[in-house]
Amino acid sequence: MLAYLVFRHSPRVIFPDLTRIRLTTMPTHESQVKQQLAELVALPSVSAVDPAFDMSNAGVVDALASRYSDAGFSVSRQEVSLTPSKFNLIARLGSGSGGLVLSGHTDTVPFDSGLWDSDPFVLSERDGCWYGLGSADMKCFFPLVLAALDGLDPSRFVAPLTVLATADEESSMAGARVLAASGQALGDFALIGEPTQLIPIHQHKGILIGRIELLGRSGHSSDPSLGANALDCMHDIMSGLKEWRSRAAERFVDGAFKVPVPTLNLGRINGGDSPNRICANCELLFDIRLMPQMSLDGTVAEIRDLVVKVSDAHGIKGELILPMAPIAALDTPASSALVGLLSELSGNAPQTVAFATEGPFLNALGCESVIFGPGNIATAHQPNEYVEIARALRMIEILRATIERFCCDG
Repeated sequence: MLAYLVFRHSPRVIFPDLTRIRLTTMPTHESQVKQQLAELVALPSVSAVDPAFDMSNAGVVDALASRYSDAGFSVSRQEVSLTPSKFNLIARLGSGSGGLVLSGHTDTVPFDSGLWDSDPFVLSERDGCWYGLGSADMKCFFPLVLAALDGLDPSRFVAPLTVLATADEESSMAGARVLAASGQALGDFALIGEPTQLIPIHQHKGILIGRIELLGRSGHSSDPSLGANALDCMHDIMSGLKEWRSRAAERFVDGAFKVPVPTLNLGRINGGDSPNRICANCELLFDIRLMPQMSLDGTVAEIRDLVVKVSDAHGIKGELILPMAPIAALDTPASSALVGLLSELSGNAPQTVAFATEGPFLNALGCESVIFGPGNIATAHQPNEYVEIARALRMIEILRATIERFCCDG
């Protein structure tokens, strides 16, 4: 996931048929989950925009394919890239349409091995936690799903269960993009096991990262008419961006978020080479966090129009470039049956977060997606990442009840 975590409350939803669902104390699966998680942690699967750190996820996908095939799933791989080799895994149990998707990503972020107290690729247990790279974010999710299925009679399935394991969520979200582009319907509901401390998340902001490039004309600084100053032009563009930010904060307000308005951050500027030379080139990097009610295409068009209008006025070539395709906001209704069920099973009201997930891509395929997992975002993306064992085992019970509700007979 991208950015940081902020939980905010949304109205509590009561699932109307909750009386049909009963959480039972299942036989312990702790050793089983620990063994399988250790296998996954031992398989490096770093994804990064820097090719020096980027790795294949084929080993993790192969391990999951074997485990889920043994559990009775039909398994297929979807190619995401060849250099290095990246794959999505789609495992399906049952037949028909609709049903439930349980989704997670196979990759991890890069790591600082010297700052870990233990080997990041060797699962270790201490103080009631499992430590290892990807333990919370989010390799633990896949063994938990298998544990939840233990002893569940496949003949009870009246709707399919699909387990999705994606590539490159931590960098480009290429796996989710390929999946969405395929148009393949997966199910009616999707639970994405990102670390949320068993709090159902039904909304998050979108992300638009932009780069503005200006090409003016250099010349001697003693006579401005000899050139076209890209820094002067960028100054006016930045003023326009700040005005856009103020207007957007008035247009789009949602108190369910800690920061209840869209944000625009001016992150980096670079231009010019000498104080006595008219600046011919300037570049600005910025980041916009969009509210769920905002249009991605509309926002891009507004920023591009601003760049073109100001740069034309300065007689400068201006261009808006998107280094990464934008990620839409997640906006699953709080009234969704899955939101209500997870709220009741966990005892936690649905909330919002500030990090981005693959949820919008699954929603585009017709799912109602909810982010819900046992890890804690505060331990992710840093040395000594861990997941609490007790919370992981609690997740098994919740997964079991969720599978029974959306895939099985009464």
